[in-house]
Amino acid sequence: MTVIRTLALALAAFAAAGGAAAAQEAPKTEAAIFAGGCFWCVESDFDKVPGVLETVSGYAGGHAPNPTYKQVSAGGTGHREVVRVTFDPSKVSFPQLVSYFWRAVDPLDAGGQFCDRGESYTTAIYATSPEQLEQARAGKAEAERLLGKPVATLVEPLDPKAFTAAEDYHQNYHQTNSLKYAYYRWGCGRDARLEALWGAAAGKWPPPAQPGS
Repeated sequence: MTVIRTLALALAAFAAAGGAAAAQEAPKTEAAIFAGGCFWCVESDFDKVPGVLETVSGYAGGHAPNPTYKQVSAGGTGHREVVRVTFDPSKVSFPQLVSYFWRAVDPLDAGGQFCDRGESYTTAIYATSPEQLEQARAGKAEAERLLGKPVATLVEPLDPKAFTAAEDYHQNYHQTNSLKYAYYRWGCGRDARLEALWGAAAGKWPPPAQPGS
């Protein structure tokens, strides 16, 4: 009985050590929240970035709890369509994501994005830490320098808990409804406007190197 108990304790200790090692080896992740108009498009754009682990369409920045797509699109809740981007900072930095974000949106448009108009489609970077806030503000200043015009994109802090995931049918829409998505994106004129604004750098990864990236 003593031998069996000793063996059991040894196995438990071995399993605990293995679990601790696995926890230490697990990659550190961070989350960034971007509003860039239609979240289908923003999700599709960030899914292409090496080091991005997950993208989730949702809503942020408003005052009503647990908003729905119907409520947000109708206006009045203060929410924007956003995408929460979970990434591995050892493979891609937040400043790099911010630089890429500028080239995937029209940051000069204060009334929406492309064919989608209204507050819920306006652009924003919601910083989930003081460091992100500082880097996002620096990125905005650089975008204004490059474009030579004021950038309308809101940059402000946000408690990550204030993010609400969108309905299931919105998630991975560019994959589950690829033909409808492609037609919508083309019809909305998104890529045409991006090319006119950013030229060859529009929507391209990796973005040009920026200070702090």
